[in-house]
Amino acid sequence: MSEHGDEHAGWDAVMALSEEHHPRRVRPLGAREAAGHLLKVYGIEAPGRTVGEAEAAPALRLAAGHLALGRHRGSLGLAVLIVHAGGDGDYVLVHSWIEGHMSDLAIWTGPAGRPEELRPGRAGLAPCVWEAAVLAHEREAFVRHVLDGTGPAGTRLAAWSADTLEGEVR
Repeated sequence: MSEHGDEHAGWDAVMALSEEHHPRRVRPLGAREAAGHLLKVYGIEAPGRTVGEAEAAPALRLAAGHLALGRHRGSLGLAVLIVHAGGDGDYVLVHSWIEGHMSDLAIWTGPAGRPEELRPGRAGLAPCVWEAAVLAHEREAFVRHVLDGTGPAGTRLAAWSADTLEGEVR
């Protein structure tokens, strides 16, 4: 049995994923205030699904509740909300920057189109490949505009708010 051969137990699952993999649309839905945080909102849409204000509103309520305790977790007051209308259900992610160059992440999951059934994700759940693409962009925007930016805080925050990801992600 070779170290990287086709007989590896996980390769069948990886190959099945690769056959199903497709781009998803990412749309910025604006910057908002939630529980004392500047919050950048994104929608991610699986084929045949959309994220608009009706889908974002319940996610914004979840985010506000989570962020209301943010100061107790060392929050710096900047956060990202991802509303993901996935192929297998709905996902809401709240990512906030906290003290010590760290971040905080909360994930909710639920059946498609039933926001009242969103529940906290299981322990250890992490962003999917499409959500990770948005968070990777946001990490770069945070470093570029806030940490390494120049000028007063308001200028840096305006630049960070305006730097969004839009289009298809793979």
